[in-house]
Parts: sequence; C-alpha cells; structure tokens
Amino acid sequence: MSSSLTCTSLSFTWPDGTAVFDGLDVAFGPGRTGLVGVNGSGKSTLLKLLAGELTPSDGTVKAVGEVGCLPQNVTLDTALRVDQALGIAERRAALHAIEAGDVAEEHFETVGDDWDVEERALVTLGELGLGHIGLDRTVGEVSGGESVLLRLAALLLRRPDVLLLDEPTNNLDLYARRRLYQAVAAWPGVLVVVSHDRELLDLVDQIAELRSGEVTWYGGNFSAYEEALAVEQEAAERMVRVAEADVRKQKRELADAQVKLARRKRYGQKMWDSKREPKIVMGARKRAAQESAGKHRIMHEEKLADARDRLDEAVEAVRDDDEIRVELPYTAVPPGRQVLTLENLATAYGARIEGILDLRGPERIALVGRNGSGKTTLLRTVAGELAPVAGEARAHVPLRFLPQRLDVLDDALTVAENVARFAPDATNNRIRARLARFLFRGARADQKADTLSGGERFRAALAALMLAEPAPQLLLLDEPTNNLDMASVRQLTSALESYEGALLVASHDLPFLESIGITRWLLMEEGELKEITPEDVGHPA
Repeated sequence: MSSSLTCTSLSFTWPDGTAVFDGLDVAFGPGRTGLVGVNGSGKSTLLKLLAGELTPSDGTVKAVGEVGCLPQNVTLDTALRVDQALGIAERRAALHAIEAGDVAEEHFETVGDDWDVEERALVTLGELGLGHIGLDRTVGEVSGGESVLLRLAALLLRRPDVLLLDEPTNNLDLYARRRLYQAVAAWPGVLVVVSHDRELLDLVDQIAELRSGEVTWYGGNFSAYEEALAVEQEAAERMVRVAEADVRKQKRELADAQVKLARRKRYGQKMWDSKREPKIVMGARKRAAQESAGKHRIMHEEKLADARDRLDEAVEAVRDDDEIRVELPYTAVPPGRQVLTLENLATAYGARIEGILDLRGPERIALVGRNGSGKTTLLRTVAGELAPVAGEARAHVPLRFLPQRLDVLDDALTVAENVARFAPDATNNRIRARLARFLFRGARADQKADTLSGGERFRAALAALMLAEPAPQLLLLDEPTNNLDMASVRQLTSALESYEGALLVASHDLPFLESIGITRWLLMEEGELKEITPEDVGHPA
C-alpha cells in the first residue's frame, strides 16, 4: 500500500476560540506537494496536525507509513555530538565495539541490519554539503543554517515514508539552499513542503493552496500554479464586469417599471375622480391594477436582488491583489552621483574591503554570501549602527536601514504615529494620504504596531523608512523577504519599482533580487568583498 496522509472532517480551534479548520477533507499521496497560502491561512498549523504535534478538535489524521517533520524553527542541543543529532550514536558505538572484537549479543541487536549506517551518514552529510563537519563534532560548532541541514540529514537517514518541511529555506544561505533543493528533487516518497521560496516550489509536482480553511489543488509547480491563477482571475474579473452590467440593467428595468406604474396610478386616479365608470367596476379595476403593480414591482426587485447576489459572488472570486503604489520623486539620484564610499574598511567582526569601493547613481546592488560571512555587519556599519575597526564608510546622501528584526517600529505607537516619528514636519493628513498608498487606509493606519501581522509589520516599517524626511536616497535592506508570504513579496517588489534611489540589499532570495533589477552583485566571502557576475551567483559551489 503506497504511503499517504489523509485528513477527514478535520477541525481545529486554538484555546482562545480562534477556528482554523472546520471539517477539512484533504489527502496527500506520492509525489512532492507545495502547500501555499497567505500568512495566517493555517499552513504551519496544518503541517503540525499532519505531524501529530497538534491534536484536532474533531476529525482524524491518518498516516500510512512513517512521518518525518522538519519544523520551521529548528533547535538542537548544542552539546550533542553530530552522530547523536543524527540519531545513529548507539548503532555507531555498537558497530565500533563489534569491530574492536566485542561480540556481545546486545551490540548485534543494536546494529540490526544497518551495518553501513556510518557510511550512509557520511554520504548523506556530504550530499547536503556537511561532509566537512564529521560525526564527532558538537552541534554548537556548526552554523544555524548547517543545523537546519543537520536536522534534515537525520530525517533522511531515518528514511521516513512521508516528509513534511515547514519553511525549510528561511535561514539558509544560497549554498545551503542549493543542497536542500537537490534533496527535495531526489525525494522518492510523499513530501509536503510549506514555503515562500519560489525556487523550491518550482521543484514540486503539484500545489495545494490553503485559502479560507479549504484546499484547492493545482497540477504542476509554482510557475504553473501562477499561470492557472492568472487565467482564473481573468475569468473572475470578466464575470464581475458581466454581473455589474446585469445589476445596472436590472436597476434601469426596475426604474422603468416604477415610472410605468406611477403613470397607470395617475390614470386610474383620474378615472376615479371623473367617475366615468360605475364605482364597483372602478374599484375592481383599481384592486387588480394594484395587485398587478405589486407583482410587477416584486418581480423586478427580485431580479435586481439576484443580480446583486451574482455580483457579490463574482467579486468574492476575485482575489485581493492590492499592490503598493507610491511616488517618491525626492528619492531620485542622478546617474553618476556618488552615493556611498567604502575605503579600506574593516568591520567589527572581521569583514574588510581593500582599497575604495564606490556606489554611484541609482545603482541596485545585491550583497550575497554564506550565513555568518559578515553581510549584516557591513550593512550595520554603513548605517552607522556599528563603528568600523579601520577605514571608513561615507554616505553622501540620506540613507535608511531596514534590519531583519524590523525593530524600527515602536510597538506602543500606531502605524501613523510610527511614520510621523520619521517625518515630524509632515501633517497628519499628508501622512495618512501617503500611508494609503502602502495599503494602510482609514482605521488600518490607527492599528498599534504590536497588533500587526508579519506582512503588515513589514509594510509599516517600509512605509516609515520610505516616507521619512529627508527622503532616503540610499536604502539598505537585510533579508527583506524572510518570512514574507508571496503577496507581501509582490507588494515589496512593486514599492521598490517606485523607489528612484540606490539600493544595497543582502538576500539569499535570487528570484526576488532578479525581480528588482539588480545592477551589481557583491559577494562577501571569507571576510572579503568582491564583485561577481549574476552567473556566479546562480551556481554557487
């Protein structure tokens, strides 16, 4: 019997009463499935229910085969040896004891049929780019990205029938991502991956979209899903136009009917007043006319109500694809204008730039490199948050820095108040008008920062920096797409299309970098910054 995961009449409600699923039926069979949906749609919750980490309020989750899960936030005991983290320490110790001549029965029972466990472990580590760490090192000696791959290696060694991955590339650099992509592409069983990583989602066989507590299936990878969605949306928008035209028609017909009925009523009253017919005849005619008029009016009102219902259904089918539309003329930088100079710079944690590196005009520069190579340190030094150890970083234009933590916002203030901190001379009306372009309209601008979702918080932080006065002509962004859903990434891209200043962006997200028109690529490697080509970025070692 082939492996699978099946949810039947699945319901789940959080302790505070928030319902996530109500009677969900969905099954995941052989092949690779990308589970997508906006932030807050319940993707990670569903994965935890599938993994058995959460208990349904009602309904069942049935697994055929062993299930392995890589959670979004991987935490490993730093004191563990690598073989312990991989779950092979006992078998490895028993194997070594047998090889040393200890033929105790318990050693053979521990090893079972897994005589090549050590070789398999080393091969698996090698395939994930972890061959250099060995089995006797401790987890505390590996980087955060390597610990994610180490947890994946443990799963691969277990050979589960079903593999669940929750945002596996969030904290991986380009090199580690490539290794994970290879592992996913080669996976032979059932695989369900929750991700906002477009490259990863282009490796799957089908997309399951979670929306309003229901799953809709799309064949093919993420690119095919986007194409199918575009066709759907075009049809939905066409239906809205048809429904709007029908509502207008029904309104006209109802108005015409009301005019005709008013004329009849005036004519009937005139006949009554002139008493041209017997009273009993006129009374009967009046009652019949009133009854007919009532039916006529009700028929047109019902037709209009039906047309409005069809319009509501059509509008419901059109997705909210609001994009940030913002004009920032004061951010423009003339071509050739000196924006930033890095001269013989040495940063606090060892990164260095020999000689002079100049950024000029509205350049869009990508800063790439392994986790821990010093990209964030360089950005913080340029932003003035860290003092250089030697040399200098000189900004020749106003700049703003958006860190990964989004801690530019004061949680106790509203969105509008946060923006006002960066533009103290702007009027309240001006701030609100400009915030509307960032999709904070009306009461949304009065939300406290600590109540915002991840995507909203990012939008608010971006608005605060881009609407700051003086207008920033250099923006520094550190991993801006981490933890953003696809809609938020599209909104960020559209905002940056409107930005006319220079950009320095540290990111591992290649599709995003390509979408914002990067003009230069800088690689931070072994503490040194050097210029590379886009082809070098696309094929890291």
